Amino acid sequence: MSYPVYPEPRYLGEGGEITARFRAADTPADLANESGNRTSYLATDASTGGEFGLYRVELAARSPGPGTHFHRAISESFFILAGEVNLFDGERWTTARAGDFLYVPVGGLHAFKNDSDALASMLLLFAPGAPREQYFEQVAEMATKGGEEFTEFLVRHDSFFVDTKGGPGRA
Repeated sequence: MSYPVYPEPRYLGEGGEITARFRAADTPADLANESGNRTSYLATDASTGGEFGLYRVELAARSPGPGTHFHRAISESFFILAGEVNLFDGERWTTARAGDFLYVPVGGLHAFKNDSDALASMLLLFAPGAPREQYFEQVAEMATKGGEEFTEFLVRHDSFFVDTKGGPGRA
């Protein structure tokens, strides 16, 4: 009989520790912008010791989202909580609804947007953890600046945009 193989233990104590963190559902969003999008940092790279990052994202109606891109160091997963989110899996767009899930491995092309007339909500999971907060907080400003500074910002944040028509993608 074969048994599942778990990762090597990282906690070697005897009795466990009191280290859990609770975040109430009514905690205000950490980031809100003028277009009506809101992001709540549920678990950050810092708070999980680099294991993962988990964010709740609320996309306003008709929110364009990011263009097609990939990550070299992190996977990204999408779990739809409410509304409709259009998800691109590298080949086609799918209208995802509450309960739908998309996993994008490292290097996988993906994009998302809200084409509907209503608010949509989803969870984004990055693994392993990465300091994505700065990316979300500064990407709009950096995109406006453009140029080499924006290119360096994207590379620093493991975001590589492509255009499936052959040109550079939008952030």
